[in-house]
Amino acid sequence: MDDKEILKVLKAVANENRFLILKLLRKNKEMSVGDLAETTNHAFRSVSGDLAILRKVNLVQSRNHLSNRLYSINTANFPEELLTLLFSKN
Repeated sequence: MDDKEILKVLKAVANENRFLILKLLRKNKEMSVGDLAETTNHAFRSVSGDLAILRKVNLVQSRNHLSNRLYSINTANFPEELLTLLFSKN
């Protein structure tokens, strides 16, 4: 990962809503947009946009399950050590 990519990742994580989404995904493993919107008390559209940004920088991934798209942390691009460092408080 070059410096430019690292800066994009850091900017994505620095947003309070996206940081909260990542914390929830780490805790719950997988969640739908609707579940994330309800849990964070943010609009579905807002959470969907934040997830799009996190997907763009490869921090989250999705899979279809029945009629839902479930999101999870992309551990291949988000090493466990960094997850622990960022989210060790909760």
